[in-house]
Amino acid sequence: MSHVTRQISRRSMLKAAGATAGAVGIGTAVTPAPAVAAGGYAHPGLLHTRADLDRMAAKVKAGAEPYTAGFARLTANGRSHSGWTPRPAATVYRGAGTPQNYAALFKDIHAAYQNALRWHVSGDSAHAETAVKILNAWSATLTSLQGSADRFLAAGLYGYQFANAAELVRDRDDFELERFRKMLLDVFHPLSEDFLANHNGAVVSNYWTNWDLCNMACVLATGIFCDDQAKVERAVEYFKHGEGLGAIKNAIPVVHDDGLAEWVEAGRDQGHALMGVGLMATFCEMAWNQGIDLYGYDDNRFLKSAQFVAKWAMGGDVPFTANTRAKGAVNGWSGSETVTSAAPVDPAMQRPIWAMIANHYTKRRGLDASYVTRIAAQAAPEGGGGDYGPDSGGYDQLGFGTLAFTRDRATGAGGTGGSPSPAASGSASAAAGTGSDARPQTGTGAGAGAFPSASASAAATGDLAATGSNDILGWTAATGITALAGGLLLLRRRDRLRRESQ
Repeated sequence: MSHVTRQISRRSMLKAAGATAGAVGIGTAVTPAPAVAAGGYAHPGLLHTRADLDRMAAKVKAGAEPYTAGFARLTANGRSHSGWTPRPAATVYRGAGTPQNYAALFKDIHAAYQNALRWHVSGDSAHAETAVKILNAWSATLTSLQGSADRFLAAGLYGYQFANAAELVRDRDDFELERFRKMLLDVFHPLSEDFLANHNGAVVSNYWTNWDLCNMACVLATGIFCDDQAKVERAVEYFKHGEGLGAIKNAIPVVHDDGLAEWVEAGRDQGHALMGVGLMATFCEMAWNQGIDLYGYDDNRFLKSAQFVAKWAMGGDVPFTANTRAKGAVNGWSGSETVTSAAPVDPAMQRPIWAMIANHYTKRRGLDASYVTRIAAQAAPEGGGGDYGPDSGGYDQLGFGTLAFTRDRATGAGGTGGSPSPAASGSASAAAGTGSDARPQTGTGAGAGAFPSASASAAATGDLAATGSNDILGWTAATGITALAGGLLLLRRRDRLRRESQ
């Protein structure tokens, strides 16, 4: 088969990247709605809802596995102890050429998150007090993030993580909620927004996928935590149609005939590819908990790429499309980098990212995710910050997914397989009025292993999960050549491999 190379303009690609609602899976039971702030979003409602926290506590109390194994990983982590002492600083530096002190920040954030999570599971208030002490100390002290371009990584990663830690204690009287909000809005969010808008003065594809994704996560988490609809909408729109490599069709530019979809950073290295998949899952989970289904966006595009990365990371052969990425500064130096194959992998490398993904697609949605499920089992029970290395890379994920995201398979309301309508999208007016779960609800669909198409109701509900569709659509193939919007990422279909369905 001959190869064709074609450059697609940013305008054309964005037009072709229209929103598609998520596919429907096995019916999801309706659960009580999380508390909803007046005029805002469901709280707790970032990575964990009230139902999630209650489930963890009940399962651990009952001695159920794998929750107890997951909780044991949490209690064994040195940052989950109630004796942790914070080390706040007024200015945090990250990047070469600066007096780097950011390790104190990310370690304190993980200590706050882990203590808060441990409190919710065990009921021991000493851990809540420690989490609050850490968060209050930083909000009273931190005024600036500085450094090289790495300061944008600090804003993105630590902004979304900070928000998640604070979300777990936001209702406590001893937590300085308004001061913490101000810190997110004044210190973290501006850098993240500036990066998404300007990419540090570079061409849009200069920075790899992780840079966009962590800053997208910060904007989304800040918007939810601060009940700021504009920020939430900004983050979701960027996920769908952004110009940088974090937008879903730039991060996942090609869907192959075998149903696997390339993660563009697989051509870079394994560690960053795993980090990116974990960040996109985090983004999708936070959105889901506000009723926005990005997991299912564009016919489950993220699942297809998670399957690709999982298979590749376990040492399996995967198709790969050669691509060239433009680099350089706007109106300055320019260059390019071409990647022709997926990077080598170490099948023993693990990151705590898979339980969240596997449980969403197989338990909430009833879809097949064979490679993701297998690698999640290998990684279980998942640990957290510091369990995967002593440096910053070991703290890129909050972790503890075995404890936090293991869930029972969803069933239709009343066990009948009914098709409840999608719940409100996370706005207070809609969610509070019905008492329904603010997260997307799905109806009866095809059995596990199939990928149903979006139904007409999907178009009517926008981001919310489609309901009532029994139309089965197998893995779909990408046709033609995809180019990165604004970044001149030229993708050439080198191989079109047809493989038997997994």
